[in-house]
Amino acid sequence: MPKSRDEVYPANREHAFQRIRGSLSHSEAFSNDELSLSCGDALECLPRIPSGSVDLVLVDPPYHSTKKANIYGDSDFDHDDHFVDWIKALGREWKRILRPNGSLYLFCSSDMAPFLCVALSEDYNLQSLITWTKPNEPGYDGWRQKMKKTSLRRWYPHSERIIFATPAADGNLKRAPFGHFLKACRKQCGLTSNQLTEMTGAYGKVNNGGAVSNWETGRNIPSRDQYGKICDALRSTGEIRLMPRYEDVIRAFNVDPKEPWVDVWDFMNVRQYRGKHPAEKPQDMLRHIIRTSSYEGDVVLDCFAGSGSTLAAAVSLDRRAIGIEIEHRWVTYAAQFIGEKSDMLLQRAKGSDLQGATSFEAILPLFSQ
Repeated sequence: MPKSRDEVYPANREHAFQRIRGSLSHSEAFSNDELSLSCGDALECLPRIPSGSVDLVLVDPPYHSTKKANIYGDSDFDHDDHFVDWIKALGREWKRILRPNGSLYLFCSSDMAPFLCVALSEDYNLQSLITWTKPNEPGYDGWRQKMKKTSLRRWYPHSERIIFATPAADGNLKRAPFGHFLKACRKQCGLTSNQLTEMTGAYGKVNNGGAVSNWETGRNIPSRDQYGKICDALRSTGEIRLMPRYEDVIRAFNVDPKEPWVDVWDFMNVRQYRGKHPAEKPQDMLRHIIRTSSYEGDVVLDCFAGSGSTLAAAVSLDRRAIGIEIEHRWVTYAAQFIGEKSDMLLQRAKGSDLQGATSFEAILPLFSQ
Protein backbone atom coordinates (compact mmCIF):
# COMPACT_ATOMS: atom_id res chain seq x y z
CA MET A 1 0.00 0.00 0.00
CA PRO A 2 1.27 3.53 -0.72
CA LYS A 3 2.58 5.44 2.29
CA SER A 4 2.50 8.89 0.69
CA ARG A 5 1.22 10.75 -2.38
CA ASP A 6 4.65 10.35 -3.94
CA GLU A 7 3.92 6.63 -4.23
CA VAL A 8 0.68 7.20 -6.13
CA TYR A 9 0.08 7.97 -9.83
CA PRO A 10 1.27 10.18 -11.44
CA ALA A 11 4.12 11.13 -9.07
CA ASN A 12 5.29 7.53 -8.73
CA ARG A 13 5.98 7.29 -12.48
CA GLU A 14 8.52 10.11 -12.28
CA HIS A 15 10.19 8.47 -9.28
CA ALA A 16 10.29 5.12 -11.10
CA PHE A 17 11.85 6.73 -14.17
CA GLN A 18 14.57 8.37 -12.09
CA ARG A 19 15.30 5.11 -10.25
CA ILE A 20 15.70 3.30 -13.58
CA ARG A 21 18.02 6.03 -14.86
CA GLY A 22 20.14 5.64 -11.74
CA SER A 23 20.29 1.87 -12.12
CA LEU A 24 21.51 2.16 -15.71
CA SER A 25 23.85 5.12 -15.20
CA HIS A 26 26.93 3.02 -16.00
CA SER A 27 25.66 2.32 -19.54
CA GLU A 28 23.54 5.41 -20.21
CA ALA A 29 24.42 7.09 -23.51
CA PHE A 30 21.82 9.84 -23.40
CA SER A 31 19.01 11.00 -21.14
CA ASN A 32 16.67 13.91 -20.55
CA ASP A 33 13.43 14.46 -18.66
CA GLU A 34 11.47 11.98 -20.80
CA LEU A 35 14.01 9.53 -22.19
CA SER A 36 16.96 7.37 -21.21
CA LEU A 37 18.99 5.42 -23.76
CA SER A 38 21.65 2.89 -22.71
CA CYS A 39 24.14 0.83 -24.66
CA GLY A 40 24.39 -2.75 -23.51
CA ASP A 41 23.10 -6.30 -23.61
CA ALA A 42 19.47 -6.66 -22.53
CA LEU A 43 20.05 -9.60 -20.19
CA GLU A 44 22.91 -7.77 -18.50
CA CYS A 45 21.06 -4.47 -18.08
CA LEU A 46 17.58 -5.67 -17.11
CA PRO A 47 18.61 -7.18 -13.72
CA ARG A 48 19.75 -3.71 -12.63
CA ILE A 49 16.33 -2.15 -13.18
CA PRO A 50 14.23 -1.90 -9.99
CA SER A 51 11.32 -4.31 -9.63
CA GLY A 52 7.84 -3.02 -10.44
CA SER A 53 9.08 0.16 -12.11
CA VAL A 54 7.93 -0.28 -15.74
CA ASP A 55 4.38 0.00 -17.08
CA LEU A 56 4.78 -1.27 -20.64
CA VAL A 57 7.43 -3.52 -22.17
CA LEU A 58 7.34 -3.18 -25.95
CA VAL A 59 10.12 -5.21 -27.56
CA ASP A 60 11.22 -6.46 -30.95
CA PRO A 61 14.07 -8.95 -30.34
CA PRO A 62 15.79 -11.02 -33.04
CA TYR A 63 13.33 -13.51 -34.57
CA HIS A 64 15.86 -16.39 -34.86
CA SER A 65 13.86 -18.23 -37.51
CA THR A 66 14.54 -15.56 -40.14
CA LYS A 67 18.36 -15.86 -39.85
CA LYS A 68 18.98 -12.39 -41.30
CA ALA A 69 22.64 -11.42 -41.43
CA ASN A 70 21.88 -7.70 -41.08
CA ILE A 71 20.00 -8.12 -37.77
CA TYR A 72 22.19 -8.47 -34.68
CA GLY A 73 21.66 -11.81 -32.91
CA ASP A 74 19.32 -13.29 -35.52
CA SER A 75 21.73 -16.18 -36.16
CA ASP A 76 23.11 -16.62 -32.63
CA PHE A 77 21.14 -19.74 -31.73
CA ASP A 78 21.81 -23.18 -33.23
CA HIS A 79 18.57 -24.69 -31.97
CA ASP A 80 15.04 -23.40 -31.44
CA ASP A 81 15.14 -24.52 -27.80
CA HIS A 82 18.12 -22.27 -27.09
CA PHE A 83 16.28 -19.27 -28.51
CA VAL A 84 13.13 -20.09 -26.54
CA ASP A 85 15.18 -20.42 -23.33
CA TRP A 86 16.71 -16.99 -24.02
CA ILE A 87 13.28 -15.40 -24.47
CA LYS A 88 12.06 -17.16 -21.33
CA ALA A 89 14.97 -15.68 -19.34
CA LEU A 90 14.11 -12.25 -20.72
CA GLY A 91 10.45 -12.87 -19.88
CA ARG A 92 11.27 -13.49 -16.23
CA GLU A 93 13.10 -10.17 -16.06
CA TRP A 94 10.28 -8.36 -17.88
CA LYS A 95 7.78 -9.72 -15.38
CA ARG A 96 9.94 -8.67 -12.44
CA ILE A 97 10.34 -5.07 -13.61
CA LEU A 98 6.71 -4.69 -14.74
CA ARG A 99 4.10 -3.33 -12.40
CA PRO A 100 1.44 -5.95 -11.62
CA ASN A 101 -0.96 -4.04 -13.91
CA GLY A 102 1.63 -3.71 -16.69
CA SER A 103 1.67 -5.17 -20.21
CA LEU A 104 4.10 -6.96 -22.51
CA TYR A 105 4.09 -6.73 -26.31
CA LEU A 106 6.60 -9.06 -27.96
CA PHE A 107 7.15 -9.04 -31.73
CA CYS A 108 8.09 -12.45 -33.14
CA SER A 109 7.93 -14.61 -36.25
CA SER A 110 4.94 -16.77 -37.10
CA ASP A 111 7.22 -19.82 -36.87
CA MET A 112 8.32 -19.17 -33.28
CA ALA A 113 5.13 -17.64 -31.86
CA PRO A 114 3.53 -20.93 -30.70
CA PHE A 115 6.67 -21.96 -28.80
CA LEU A 116 7.09 -18.53 -27.22
CA CYS A 117 3.47 -18.44 -26.09
CA VAL A 118 3.96 -21.75 -24.27
CA ALA A 119 7.30 -20.64 -22.81
CA LEU A 120 5.84 -17.40 -21.43
CA SER A 121 2.60 -18.94 -20.14
CA GLU A 122 4.16 -19.86 -16.79
CA ASP A 123 4.68 -16.22 -15.88
CA TYR A 124 2.07 -14.45 -18.02
CA ASN A 125 -1.56 -14.48 -19.01
CA LEU A 126 -1.77 -14.51 -22.79
CA GLN A 127 -4.25 -11.81 -23.81
CA SER A 128 -3.90 -11.82 -27.60
CA LEU A 129 -1.80 -13.25 -30.39
CA ILE A 130 -1.94 -10.46 -32.94
CA THR A 131 -1.26 -11.00 -36.64
CA TRP A 132 0.40 -8.11 -38.45
CA THR A 133 -0.16 -8.58 -42.18
CA LYS A 134 2.66 -6.19 -43.22
CA PRO A 135 1.08 -4.71 -46.35
CA ASN A 136 3.44 -2.75 -48.59
CA GLU A 137 2.76 0.50 -50.34
CA PRO A 138 1.87 0.25 -54.06
CA GLY A 139 5.01 -0.25 -56.10
CA TYR A 140 6.95 -1.93 -53.26
CA ASP A 141 5.66 -5.46 -53.79
CA GLY A 142 8.11 -6.47 -56.52
CA TRP A 143 9.31 -9.44 -54.51
CA ARG A 144 5.90 -11.06 -54.97
CA GLN A 145 6.34 -11.13 -58.73
CA LYS A 146 9.94 -12.34 -58.55
CA MET A 147 9.27 -15.20 -56.15
CA LYS A 148 9.06 -18.69 -57.68
CA LYS A 149 5.79 -19.64 -56.04
CA THR A 150 5.67 -23.14 -57.52
CA SER A 151 8.74 -24.08 -55.45
CA LEU A 152 6.95 -23.38 -52.15
CA ARG A 153 6.20 -26.33 -49.86
CA ARG A 154 4.08 -24.33 -47.39
CA TRP A 155 2.27 -20.98 -47.23
CA TYR A 156 4.85 -18.21 -47.36
CA PRO A 157 5.25 -16.66 -43.86
CA HIS A 158 4.84 -13.00 -44.81
CA SER A 159 2.97 -11.90 -41.66
CA GLU A 160 4.45 -11.40 -38.22
CA ARG A 161 3.05 -12.00 -34.75
CA ILE A 162 2.77 -9.80 -31.68
CA ILE A 163 2.30 -11.55 -28.35
CA PHE A 164 0.27 -9.42 -25.94
CA ALA A 165 0.60 -10.75 -22.40
CA THR A 166 0.21 -9.55 -18.82
CA PRO A 167 1.90 -10.63 -15.56
CA ALA A 168 0.17 -13.61 -13.96
CA ALA A 169 -0.36 -14.06 -10.22
CA ASP A 170 -1.35 -17.58 -9.22
CA GLY A 171 -3.99 -17.99 -6.55
CA ASN A 172 -7.25 -17.01 -8.22
CA LEU A 173 -9.25 -18.28 -11.18
CA LYS A 174 -7.77 -15.95 -13.81
CA ARG A 175 -4.34 -15.45 -12.16
CA ALA A 176 -5.26 -11.75 -11.89
CA PRO A 177 -3.02 -9.47 -9.79
CA PHE A 178 -5.88 -7.06 -9.06
CA GLY A 179 -7.90 -9.90 -7.56
CA HIS A 180 -5.14 -10.55 -5.03
CA PHE A 181 -4.82 -6.85 -4.27
CA LEU A 182 -8.55 -6.37 -3.63
CA LYS A 183 -8.86 -9.49 -1.49
CA ALA A 184 -5.87 -8.46 0.64
CA CYS A 185 -7.34 -4.97 1.15
CA ARG A 186 -10.76 -6.35 2.05
CA LYS A 187 -9.31 -8.76 4.60
CA GLN A 188 -7.10 -6.04 6.09
CA CYS A 189 -10.28 -4.06 6.69
CA GLY A 190 -12.04 -7.07 8.24
CA LEU A 191 -14.77 -7.16 5.58
CA THR A 192 -16.49 -10.09 3.90
CA SER A 193 -17.28 -10.04 0.20
CA ASN A 194 -20.93 -9.50 1.03
CA GLN A 195 -20.14 -6.55 3.29
CA LEU A 196 -17.97 -4.84 0.66
CA THR A 197 -20.68 -5.49 -1.91
CA GLU A 198 -23.23 -3.84 0.39
CA MET A 199 -20.99 -0.83 0.96
CA THR A 200 -20.28 -0.30 -2.76
CA GLY A 201 -23.69 -1.30 -4.11
CA ALA A 202 -22.00 -3.72 -6.52
CA TYR A 203 -24.68 -6.39 -6.40
CA GLY A 204 -24.62 -9.39 -8.72
CA LYS A 205 -27.58 -11.16 -10.29
CA VAL A 206 -26.46 -14.64 -9.21
CA ASN A 207 -23.91 -14.76 -6.36
CA ASN A 208 -24.32 -12.91 -3.08
CA GLY A 209 -20.77 -11.58 -3.30
CA GLY A 210 -21.80 -9.70 -6.42
CA ALA A 211 -19.18 -7.96 -8.49
CA VAL A 212 -16.67 -8.11 -5.63
CA SER A 213 -16.45 -11.88 -5.98
CA ASN A 214 -15.92 -11.56 -9.73
CA TRP A 215 -13.23 -8.93 -9.25
CA GLU A 216 -11.35 -11.08 -6.75
CA THR A 217 -11.36 -14.11 -9.04
CA GLY A 218 -10.26 -11.99 -12.01
CA ARG A 219 -13.36 -12.54 -14.12
CA ASN A 220 -13.61 -8.80 -14.76
CA ILE A 221 -12.47 -5.45 -13.37
CA PRO A 222 -14.24 -2.50 -11.75
CA SER A 223 -14.92 0.66 -13.68
CA ARG A 224 -13.20 3.83 -12.56
CA ASP A 225 -16.37 4.86 -10.71
CA GLN A 226 -16.69 1.46 -9.04
CA TYR A 227 -13.06 1.56 -7.95
CA GLY A 228 -13.68 4.95 -6.37
CA LYS A 229 -16.50 3.42 -4.32
CA ILE A 230 -14.23 0.55 -3.30
CA CYS A 231 -11.61 3.03 -2.06
CA ASP A 232 -14.21 5.01 -0.11
CA ALA A 233 -15.55 1.84 1.51
CA LEU A 234 -12.13 0.54 2.54
CA ARG A 235 -10.96 3.91 3.89
CA SER A 236 -14.16 4.26 5.91
CA THR A 237 -13.10 1.29 8.07
CA GLY A 238 -10.10 3.27 9.33
CA GLU A 239 -7.76 0.37 8.52
CA ILE A 240 -6.46 1.90 5.29
CA ARG A 241 -5.52 5.56 4.96
CA LEU A 242 -4.30 5.88 1.37
CA MET A 243 -5.36 3.80 -1.62
CA PRO A 244 -3.53 3.55 -4.95
CA ARG A 245 -4.99 5.38 -7.93
CA TYR A 246 -6.93 3.50 -10.60
CA GLU A 247 -3.87 3.79 -12.88
CA ASP A 248 -1.78 1.98 -10.25
CA VAL A 249 -3.89 -1.17 -10.07
CA ILE A 250 -5.99 -1.49 -13.25
CA ARG A 251 -4.22 -2.40 -16.49
CA ALA A 252 -4.44 0.25 -19.19
CA PHE A 253 -6.43 -0.80 -22.25
CA ASN A 254 -7.88 2.29 -23.87
CA VAL A 255 -9.64 1.13 -27.03
CA ASP A 256 -10.35 3.76 -29.66
CA PRO A 257 -13.26 2.47 -31.80
CA LYS A 258 -11.78 4.32 -34.78
CA GLU A 259 -8.53 2.33 -34.54
CA PRO A 260 -7.92 -1.41 -35.05
CA TRP A 261 -9.61 -3.34 -32.24
CA VAL A 262 -9.41 -6.91 -33.58
CA ASP A 263 -6.32 -9.15 -33.50
CA VAL A 264 -5.44 -8.75 -37.19
CA TRP A 265 -3.62 -5.51 -37.98
CA ASP A 266 -2.97 -3.96 -41.39
CA PHE A 267 -0.57 -1.14 -40.53
CA MET A 268 1.53 -0.34 -43.58
CA ASN A 269 5.03 -1.77 -43.56
CA VAL A 270 7.94 0.70 -43.42
CA ARG A 271 9.41 1.09 -46.90
CA GLN A 272 13.15 1.25 -47.41
CA TYR A 273 15.03 4.52 -46.95
CA ARG A 274 18.67 5.38 -46.42
CA GLY A 275 19.75 4.56 -42.88
CA LYS A 276 16.65 2.49 -42.07
CA HIS A 277 17.00 -0.15 -39.36
CA PRO A 278 16.24 -3.55 -40.94
CA ALA A 279 13.59 -4.35 -38.32
CA GLU A 280 11.95 -0.92 -37.95
CA LYS A 281 8.25 -1.04 -37.11
CA PRO A 282 5.66 1.53 -38.28
CA GLN A 283 5.21 4.57 -36.07
CA ASP A 284 1.42 4.39 -36.27
CA MET A 285 1.45 0.78 -35.03
CA LEU A 286 3.84 1.55 -32.17
CA ARG A 287 1.76 4.56 -31.16
CA HIS A 288 -1.40 2.43 -31.32
CA ILE A 289 0.10 -0.06 -28.85
CA ILE A 290 1.45 2.61 -26.50
CA ARG A 291 -1.74 4.69 -26.54
CA THR A 292 -3.89 1.61 -25.86
CA SER A 293 -1.80 -0.15 -23.22
CA SER A 294 -0.34 2.65 -21.12
CA TYR A 295 -1.39 5.84 -19.34
CA GLU A 296 0.12 9.28 -19.86
CA GLY A 297 3.33 9.60 -17.91
CA ASP A 298 3.88 5.82 -17.82
CA VAL A 299 7.30 4.25 -18.26
CA VAL A 300 7.75 2.36 -21.57
CA LEU A 301 10.73 0.02 -21.97
CA ASP A 302 12.27 -1.23 -25.20
CA CYS A 303 15.42 -3.27 -24.51
CA PHE A 304 16.00 -3.92 -28.23
CA ALA A 305 15.72 -0.26 -29.12
CA GLY A 306 17.37 -0.32 -32.55
CA SER A 307 17.08 3.10 -34.16
CA GLY A 308 14.83 4.33 -31.35
CA SER A 309 11.46 4.31 -33.12
CA THR A 310 9.62 2.96 -30.07
CA LEU A 311 11.24 5.60 -27.86
CA ALA A 312 10.18 8.33 -30.28
CA ALA A 313 6.61 7.03 -30.30
CA ALA A 314 6.49 6.91 -26.50
CA VAL A 315 7.84 10.43 -25.98
CA SER A 316 5.43 11.84 -28.58
CA LEU A 317 2.54 10.44 -26.49
CA ASP A 318 3.73 11.97 -23.20
CA ARG A 319 5.20 8.74 -21.87
CA ARG A 320 8.65 8.24 -20.40
CA ALA A 321 10.92 6.01 -22.49
CA ILE A 322 13.70 3.63 -21.46
CA GLY A 323 15.79 2.20 -24.29
CA ILE A 324 18.56 -0.40 -24.28
CA GLU A 325 20.44 -1.26 -27.47
CA ILE A 326 23.49 -3.48 -27.88
CA GLU A 327 24.86 -2.05 -31.14
CA HIS A 328 26.86 1.15 -30.71
CA ARG A 329 26.02 2.44 -34.19
CA TRP A 330 22.28 2.34 -33.51
CA VAL A 331 22.73 3.92 -30.08
CA THR A 332 24.57 6.75 -31.80
CA TYR A 333 21.87 7.01 -34.45
CA ALA A 334 19.06 7.07 -31.91
CA ALA A 335 20.84 9.52 -29.62
CA GLN A 336 21.40 11.88 -32.54
CA PHE A 337 17.84 11.86 -33.85
CA ILE A 338 15.69 11.34 -30.76
CA GLY A 339 18.18 12.17 -28.08
CA GLU A 340 19.94 15.44 -28.64
CA LYS A 341 16.87 16.94 -30.30
CA SER A 342 14.07 15.14 -28.46
CA ASP A 343 12.79 18.45 -27.05
CA MET A 344 12.00 19.46 -30.61
CA LEU A 345 10.33 16.11 -31.20
CA LEU A 346 8.23 16.50 -28.08
CA GLN A 347 7.08 19.97 -29.12
CA ARG A 348 6.21 19.11 -32.71
CA ALA A 349 5.02 15.52 -32.38
CA LYS A 350 2.03 16.72 -30.37
CA GLY A 351 0.87 18.85 -33.27
CA SER A 352 -0.35 17.99 -36.73
CA ASP A 353 3.18 17.39 -38.08
CA LEU A 354 3.15 13.78 -36.92
CA GLN A 355 -0.46 12.89 -37.60
CA GLY A 356 -0.54 9.91 -39.94
CA ALA A 357 3.23 9.33 -39.85
CA THR A 358 3.97 5.67 -40.49
CA SER A 359 7.77 5.45 -40.40
CA PHE A 360 10.65 6.83 -38.39
CA GLU A 361 11.84 8.41 -41.65
CA ALA A 362 8.65 10.47 -41.72
CA ILE A 363 9.49 12.22 -38.45
CA LEU A 364 13.19 12.79 -39.16
CA PRO A 365 12.52 16.03 -41.08
CA LEU A 366 11.21 17.48 -37.82
CA PHE A 367 14.74 17.35 -36.45
CA SER A 368 16.27 19.43 -39.22
CA GLN A 369 13.77 22.30 -39.04
